[in-house]
Amino acid sequence: MRPQLQTSSLITSSITTNFTSKKCKPHRVLKVSAGSFSYQKFIHFALDETKRHTLLVPSPLQILDFAVFARPEFGVPIFCANFFTTASINIIVLDLNPLHNVIDQRGYKEKYFDRLIPLGLKYSELFPWGGKLTSESLKFFSPIVIWTKFPPSQDRYDALYSAFTEYYKAWLELIDQAPEEINASHVKCNSQAQHKYLTWRAEKDPGHGILKRLIGERLAKDLVRNFLFNGLDDLGSKGFLDYFPEYRCEDGSINEKRSILGRSFEDRPWNARGEFVGDDIEI
Repeated sequence: MRPQLQTSSLITSSITTNFTSKKCKPHRVLKVSAGSFSYQKFIHFALDETKRHTLLVPSPLQILDFAVFARPEFGVPIFCANFFTTASINIIVLDLNPLHNVIDQRGYKEKYFDRLIPLGLKYSELFPWGGKLTSESLKFFSPIVIWTKFPPSQDRYDALYSAFTEYYKAWLELIDQAPEEINASHVKCNSQAQHKYLTWRAEKDPGHGILKRLIGERLAKDLVRNFLFNGLDDLGSKGFLDYFPEYRCEDGSINEKRSILGRSFEDRPWNARGEFVGDDIEI
């Protein structure tokens, strides 16, 4: 009897999108870590050779971690798609993550999200709220966030693809319509907001545990910092504890818990108008 090997499908993407001035035709430059070079030929060779010796069993585990940033001269949200799939469950986050607090800064919410509320409502009906979400995580999400869990289903996959395409097109439209910021202090503020977001994700992203089990702690840390959330060393010099001092342990290390402050929200904390309805939250 031939032995069986389980293969994992790990799909990880991190793309930085640059846009030129709106005064001329937008020119988009996508930066990917490997450039035009691809390791697909290496993988296909390894799989083909392995099949000569043993039986390969596909793994149901898949990950999509896809984030797209505009240059800090444009204060648009960050496109974010984090999908995790196993044989029994799908854990989904799809959002246009706000650069600035949409609960306190109503002007930012009105500028970028009010027109998108119908889109969020459309998919919130198809994808119910996925359970507890802490106030610490909530500060990085918008009123149109899709946070959901569901068992494998082709209908749900089709609906998720539809949501992904509509959200991404909506994000691109925001880019097309966004004026370029010329105020240096505003550009710096946007850059700091992007860096704070990357710092949080690089340290507290819920997919870290999965990556550690798949490829080990050292490689997982390198993948997260230098690929998935590339830009940590370019956009700013602050560390995680500079932004989030509440996570500092007595010995100066970072508390590894996912959440240590605030309340959890079992249900969607925004109403049909995109207004925040959560109580006693500190952002």
